[in-house]
Amino acid sequence: MAERSRLNPLVFLPPAIFVAFALAAYLGLKNENAGELPSALVGREAPSVAELTAFGGVPAPTDADLRAPGVKLVNYWASWCGPCRAEHPLLVELGEGDIPVIGINYKDAPENAQGFLDELGDPYAAIGTDGAGRTGLDWGIYGVPETFVIGPDGTILHRHPGPLTRDILEKRIMPVITEAGG
Repeated sequence: MAERSRLNPLVFLPPAIFVAFALAAYLGLKNENAGELPSALVGREAPSVAELTAFGGVPAPTDADLRAPGVKLVNYWASWCGPCRAEHPLLVELGEGDIPVIGINYKDAPENAQGFLDELGDPYAAIGTDGAGRTGLDWGIYGVPETFVIGPDGTILHRHPGPLTRDILEKRIMPVITEAGG
């Protein structure tokens, strides 16, 4: 009697593992937010800005500014930052609207920062300098630019690392602002 050979089911295990891994990698790369680090501060009160120093003879923003009624943005930026230059026209547009933009100049020479604003425009309702980067550490930033949406009660509603673009503004920032009543 001829013996029938049976195919061992374990033969299919390596290809199945490969297909599962490839599918997981594809879905992970397709996710628009896959490269972003989450912020532990979202949903919590914004950290203090008391250590900021005045910029250009104007008083630095205060903790009361962060807790003032209405939605506001906090934007960390620097004159030496190329992406900050790229996003700046959008900040100028926002600054001309109803949403106050609070600027925090990060680890920058004051004369360079002032030159940046003189050249590109000053969108900030209030601005302070974080020369040592201490406030930036408290806010959990890991580079500039970074923009935070702050709710009417001073709570961080959203954090966007990297430069703002029209698409990011329309799809991520404005929905949060609208939902918060801004």
